[in-house]
Amino acid sequence: MDHLAGKLAIVTGASRLNGIGAAISRELAKNGCNIFFTYWTAYDESMPWKIIPDEPARLKEQLLQYGVKAFSAEADLSKGELLDSLLDTVSAELGEPDILVNNAAYSTNNEYSTLTIEELDRHYRVNVVAATMLSSGFAKRFRKGRGGRIINITSGQFKGPMPGELAYATTKGAVDAMTITLSAEVAPLGITVNAVNPGPTDSGWMTPEIKAALEPRFPFGRPGTPQDAAKLVNFLAGEDAGWITGQILHSEGGFER
Repeated sequence: MDHLAGKLAIVTGASRLNGIGAAISRELAKNGCNIFFTYWTAYDESMPWKIIPDEPARLKEQLLQYGVKAFSAEADLSKGELLDSLLDTVSAELGEPDILVNNAAYSTNNEYSTLTIEELDRHYRVNVVAATMLSSGFAKRFRKGRGGRIINITSGQFKGPMPGELAYATTKGAVDAMTITLSAEVAPLGITVNAVNPGPTDSGWMTPEIKAALEPRFPFGRPGTPQDAAKLVNFLAGEDAGWITGQILHSEGGFER
C-alpha cells in the first residue's frame, strides 16, 4: 500500500547505497513518496568506508524504479548560507515538501585530550546548525495545515557514554533537545517532530572485529541494519504516526550498553 503517495520528502546525507540515508530514501519511495536527497562525497571519501563516485546516481535510479519523482543535490551542509537555497531548490523542482529527514551527520573520533575548537565546530555546523535551520526553514514554508513531519536521526547518547566520540555525542545530544522543543513550537502548524536512535547499525563502517564485539550485546544476535531504521522512519512519516511528537525513539534491538 502506497501510504505516502503524493508526498515529498527531503532526506539529507543519502550518499552511500548501504547507508541509513539511502535505506530511508528507498523505503519512503517504495511507499509512494517523492524524494529529494542530498549527499556530500568529499566527506565520505575522507572516511575509512569511502564511497564509489556513482553511488548517488545509482540511488537516484533505484528510487525512480518505484515510479516516484527523485532529485538529488550535492551539498556541504556545513555551509549555512546554502540551507535556504537548498529548500528553494526543492520547492522549484518538486513543490513544497511534507517530510524532512535530518540524517546527514559529521563524525570523527576524538576525546577530551584531542578535541579542538575547529573539530567541534565542524560537528556543530552539520549536526546541529544544519538540522535546526533546515527544520526551521521547512516549518516556515509549511502551509498544508497537517501531515508535516520532521524526523531527526540521533545516536542514543543519553542512554550511555560514547567514549572517543565527544564532539559527536555532544552535538547529537543537542539534536535530541531541539527535537523536544521544536515539536511544541510547530505542533500548531500540523507538524510532528521526532528523533530516531537506530543504535549501532551495520552501514559499512563496522570492521569484522567491531561487528564480532557488538553482536553478543544484541539479544537478536546481530547489529541493526539500515533497513531497520528506515522502517521506523517510514512509519513516523505516515498518517498513523500523527499523534506521536516530541519523542526520541530508541530502535536498538535491545542493545545492551
